[in-house]
Amino acid sequence: MLFDSPRAFRAMPQRSVVIFGMSGVGKTRIATFLREERWFHYSVDYRIGTRYMGEHIVDNFKTEAMKSPLLRELLMSDSIYIASNITFDNLSPLSTYLGRPGDPGRGGIPFEEYVRRQRQHREAEIAAMHDTGHFIARAKRVYGYDHFLCDTSGSLCEVVEPDDAQDPVMSALAGHSAILYIREEEDHTEELARRFDRDPKPMYYNEGFLRDVWADYLRETGDAPDAVDPDAFIRRAYRRLLSWRGPRYRAMAARWGYTATMAEIAAVRDEADFLELMGVVIARR
Repeated sequence: MLFDSPRAFRAMPQRSVVIFGMSGVGKTRIATFLREERWFHYSVDYRIGTRYMGEHIVDNFKTEAMKSPLLRELLMSDSIYIASNITFDNLSPLSTYLGRPGDPGRGGIPFEEYVRRQRQHREAEIAAMHDTGHFIARAKRVYGYDHFLCDTSGSLCEVVEPDDAQDPVMSALAGHSAILYIREEEDHTEELARRFDRDPKPMYYNEGFLRDVWADYLRETGDAPDAVDPDAFIRRAYRRLLSWRGPRYRAMAARWGYTATMAEIAAVRDEADFLELMGVVIARR
């Protein structure tokens, strides 16, 4: 939804905003305090990890448990129950399932298995994004929420075609929500990279991009696929990802929405600040 003026956005009796950008730019922080001010918080990562990837995650837990004779016996006799305790604030079960390619002795999994799980995530993310309209209606009908915030995965730009005006995911979102891109700036990009270096996490990547980075890494290091240091590889992939995703995000914002900087988002402290910022970005477009 593109608005003629900030006033038009404020006049909406039911506001719906979809925010996107790199992981770490402040999406979930905004969603958290808006949730406290009676906005419905739809976490796409949570939806992926529960509705669409939950069975895959639990099956992986069970596969590992079956390697233990004690746990195998208990599982086979239905004496224990294994479940994923994924929450908005703890997405570790999803990250652990996605894994990292490389040396199994250092926690890695075979590259083609990694790609298979990445494809599962892609299908799950597209489905979760298409669920947004359903949750807007459900939030109002069931819980009485007037306002709605969709907190997207950092990989949204990987499951859409930014240059396609008819992209089914973005077209659907633009039909019912204002779309806000939180843009990382150069100094922030370096901080995101440093933060990832300190605590590398499994992520979803465009498959073509992923295969290129993997082939380049093997060629440059001379490592065999099953000897790759998983953390070293995903650190390399993440740094290339920052420059890969930026143009895709910007194309999405130019076609379907608005742009705020990380600095502007960092200055937002409450609902009033957020509404004021939305007015600024609408006027700026």
